[in-house]
Amino acid sequence: MISATEWLVFAGAALLVVLTPGPNMVYLVSRSVCQGRRGGFISLLGVVAGFLVHMLAAAVGLTALLLAVPLAYELLKWAGAAYLLWLAWQALRPGACSPFDPRPLPADSPARLFAMGFLTNLLNPKIAVFYLSILPQFIDPESGSVFAQSLLLGFTQIAVSFSVNLMIVLSAAGISRWFSHNPLWLAVQRYVMGFVLAGLALRLAAEQRRA
Repeated sequence: MISATEWLVFAGAALLVVLTPGPNMVYLVSRSVCQGRRGGFISLLGVVAGFLVHMLAAAVGLTALLLAVPLAYELLKWAGAAYLLWLAWQALRPGACSPFDPRPLPADSPARLFAMGFLTNLLNPKIAVFYLSILPQFIDPESGSVFAQSLLLGFTQIAVSFSVNLMIVLSAAGISRWFSHNPLWLAVQRYVMGFVLAGLALRLAAEQRRA
C-alpha cells in the first residue's frame, strides 16, 4: 500500500488545495456569513456529497486507465504540475482578492443549501483536476490495488477538506472581519501559498513514473 511518507505528502497537497480560494470556499463563506453556522454546515454536507462522487468516479476510472495505459502517468503528471502552477499564479497574480469578502446573498432553504453545495463541488474544475491529475501521482500499481489506494487517498482528501471547511464555516464571519482589518496578513498568506504550490508543482514534474 501507500507509504506513510507519500500519504503525508498527499495530505499536505490536499491541505494546500483546500486552502486555495475556489468555488467551494467562496460558497461556504458566503452562506456562513449570510445564514450563520447552520446554513454553512448544511452547505458543507452538500460539498462532501460532491467529493464522494468525484472520488468514486476517479477510483473506478483510474483503476482501468493506469493499469491499461502506462503513458497515462506521464500525461497526468504534467497536467498536475501545470495545474498547481496555475493555482500558484492565482494566489500571486496582481489584484487577487479574498473569498472572505463575499457579496450578500438571499436566504435559501436547507434543501437548496445542500443541493447548491453539492452542485458547486460537483462542477468545481479545481476538484476534478485534483482527482485526475494530482491523486494518480501518489498511486503505485506495484504496491497493491489501484482501486484501494484511490479510495484511501480519496477519503484522506475528503477528511482534510471537511476539517478545513468546517473550521471556515464555524469562523467565517470572524475571519472576514479580521482580514478586513489586517490586509497585510492576507497578502502574506497569498504569497506563502503561491510559493508552496509552485514548489509542489516542481516536485511532481521531477518525479519519475513508478509503473
